[in-house]
Amino acid sequence: MTTELILAAVPPQSSEGEPLALSPAQARLRKMVLDAVASPHSKRNYAKALDDLFAFCASRPLSRSLLMEWRAGMEALSPSTINVRLSAVRKMVGEARHAGMIGLEEAASLTDIPNIRQKGTRLGNWLTREQAKELLAVPDRSTLKGKRDYVILALLVGCALRRNELAELDVETIQQREGRWVLADLEGKGRRIRTVAIPIWVKQGINAWMTTAGIEDGRLLRSVSKSGKVNRDTLSDWAVWSVVEQSSKQIGIERFGAHDLRRTCAKLCRKSGGDLEQIKFLLGHSSIQTTERYLGSEQDIEIAVNDNLGL
Repeated sequence: MTTELILAAVPPQSSEGEPLALSPAQARLRKMVLDAVASPHSKRNYAKALDDLFAFCASRPLSRSLLMEWRAGMEALSPSTINVRLSAVRKMVGEARHAGMIGLEEAASLTDIPNIRQKGTRLGNWLTREQAKELLAVPDRSTLKGKRDYVILALLVGCALRRNELAELDVETIQQREGRWVLADLEGKGRRIRTVAIPIWVKQGINAWMTTAGIEDGRLLRSVSKSGKVNRDTLSDWAVWSVVEQSSKQIGIERFGAHDLRRTCAKLCRKSGGDLEQIKFLLGHSSIQTTERYLGSEQDIEIAVNDNLGL
């Protein structure tokens, strides 16, 4: 087959506001790519990238020049986001090649799209200790929803969880090891397993939520109705993100997400004298170098070298 058949014309929208339907070839390729990716986070990002590409190509056959045009149109996005989308396309081309949908030479041409170079390291965003305390005080803990939202914030800032790890957290994960409570055998990014200690104040918040909500097993976090009742539905990672965003706005901080609380935990651990290797274990990183880059260890912006210029 040719790439023109792989990316056949996209059918028109069935109704206003609904996403474009996929052709059979597109749907097949999309499924092949997502089935080959283990991480739920990667699945979501790859799906978004492919859907964007399919909509962009429309009835035009896929070619290297078209992919370069698609890449150029994403200049408003960060280099890392663009590179993830290009990675999704390379995965799609590879799956098409293995399935015999395109030839080797054609696949090589389509994957020869250079990444966007990113110079320097993004510091990201984080809270000071005082800001973290202020954020944790936002939820109204006299209400059921407030107790749940406090647990969300507490586990993110106190245990450095990723939002999908928190959304998928089961009660059975909360266990005792060496006389203290931990989140045992968490499976994180890259399927790396780690165990995270739970600070006492975080465990107290979990206990209050579980007791009031009547939760004994299954997912720790559940949706709460407007009438204040716990539903059987579990929370999505986007719901976790929403709780963080809305809470941070209440203390005057805009564009602050769940991952920023993970970074906040790491930063506060380091400022409190925490060992870099132990922080690596807490975060579930594969190397010390990754943790150093994450913390921005090579740059101190609180006591900056250019504060004392004498000018």
